Amino acid sequence: MLDLGLHGKHAFVAGVGSGIGSACVRALSEAGARVSCFDLDGEASRTAAALAGNGVACTGDGRRLADVRAAIGTAVETHGPVDVVVDVIGEARWGHVLDLDDDTWDDSFDLVLRPFFNVARVAGKDMAAQGSGAIVAIASVSGLRSAPRHGAYGAAKAGLMALVRTLAVELAANGVRVNAVAPGAVLTPRVFEMMDEARRAESAASIPLGRLATPDDIARAVVFLASDLASYVTGQTLVVDGGATVQFPLSTRA
Repeated sequence: MLDLGLHGKHAFVAGVGSGIGSACVRALSEAGARVSCFDLDGEASRTAAALAGNGVACTGDGRRLADVRAAIGTAVETHGPVDVVVDVIGEARWGHVLDLDDDTWDDSFDLVLRPFFNVARVAGKDMAAQGSGAIVAIASVSGLRSAPRHGAYGAAKAGLMALVRTLAVELAANGVRVNAVAPGAVLTPRVFEMMDEARRAESAASIPLGRLATPDDIARAVVFLASDLASYVTGQTLVVDGGATVQFPLSTRA
C-alpha cells in the first residue's frame, strides 16, 4: 500500500465550515493526521468535536494576525509542531466589475489573500525552522480564467496563486512545500442553496465529466499535495474541475 506519510502528523486547517473545509478535516483525519480546526465561529468546535478526540478547535478571524498567532499557538500546545497547513478561507462578492464599490473590492481581497498571508507567515516560519512542512491553499479556476460577476474574487485568487509560487521558492531551501488546489464548480451546501435543480443540471452538463465536484473531490487533492506522494511537488496549482477549463472553444460534434 502507498504510504501517505500523514499518520501522526499535525494538520492545521483554516476555514473548516461546511463544504470544502470540513471535507479536508475529515480526509486528513482519515489519513491519520491530528487536526486543528480554525474558524471564525462555532464551526471550529463542531468540526473538531466530530473527530472524536483527534481534533482541537481554534476560534478567530483569519484576517487578524493576532488571532492567527493565538490559534496556531493553541494548536501547537495541543498537538505539537504543525506539519501541514491548509487554508480554505475565502468568499466571493458578486457584481459586475464596473458596479463594485470600494468596500466590496477590499472585502474580496481581505477574505481571500489576507488569511493565507497570515497563516503562511506564522506557520511558515515554524516550518522553516523545523526544516519540513507542506502548505496547501484553496485557489479557484476563477483566478485562471475569466470570473464574470465575481471579478474581484477572481483577481484575488490569481494573487493567491502568485503568492503560492513565490512562497514555494522562498521556502524550498528549508524543506517546506507550498501548493494550491483550484476547484471548479463544487456542490457545497452554499452552492446547492444558490442553484435550483435546473441550474445544477445545466452546470453539470457543461462539464466534460458530467457532474459538479463534491467537497470530497477537492479534499482528496488537498491530501495528495499535503502527503509524501507529492514530496517533489511545489509551487504548483492543481486544477480539479472535471475538465471544465480545458474544453475546446468550438463545437466538437462530428
